[in-house]
Amino acid sequence: METMDQLMAKHPFFAGLAPEYLELLAGCARNYRFDAGEYLIREGDPADTFYLIRHGRVTLEIAAPGSAPVVISTLGESEIVGASWIVPPYRAEFDARAMDLTRAIGIDAKCLRGKCDADHHLGYEMMQRFLPIIVKRLHATRLQILDVYGSK
Repeated sequence: METMDQLMAKHPFFAGLAPEYLELLAGCARNYRFDAGEYLIREGDPADTFYLIRHGRVTLEIAAPGSAPVVISTLGESEIVGASWIVPPYRAEFDARAMDLTRAIGIDAKCLRGKCDADHHLGYEMMQRFLPIIVKRLHATRLQILDVYGSK
């Protein structure tokens, strides 16, 4: 049976991360299972966990008053859900809902922030990994807005 740090090492998000950091982060991690339709994260809730998707698909959605949620992005295996843990006030910016059975590794954000504060090299490493994801999600949101409010 694989240890948590071994499972994490297989996820592309942590590719090339020093083994000592994987071992350190494994202390903040646990396995999760979400059924289809179940929310991993709700917009506005505390961003207390981020997830490494191991199996399944997850939609990032924004609530739209009076209509169905707007899907910003669909994420699958090898992607992460929940980048809001890294930016105060640590509140989720999207809903994240499992489209089908989803298995993920959840990382406790408070635990991780503490480890990043104690080791700034780890904190910098995490910022380098999360910043491209945040920019990609911002771009996806921009494209969705253009689609919704595009010229007719």
